Amino acid sequence: MKIYLNLFHAIVSEIHFWDKLDKNEKSNKLSSFLEDFKEIDTLVDYFDEFYTNLSKKNLNFYSKSVISR
Repeated sequence: MKIYLNLFHAIVSEIHFWDKLDKNEKSNKLSSFLEDFKEIDTLVDYFDEFYTNLSKKNLNFYSKSVISR
């Protein structure tokens, strides 16, 4: 479990300034964690779109369907 937690923290620290990186830097950062993954550019595009979508809506928008009152 500790290995996964350390990996998570390493990923978060690498992508902390995701919006300030260019596409090549983003691909390189993800490639270092996903060495065998072939579609890194697709994943970068997905995270860019997710980041844009997330920045337009607050967290409550996403949690309403998960949390029942």
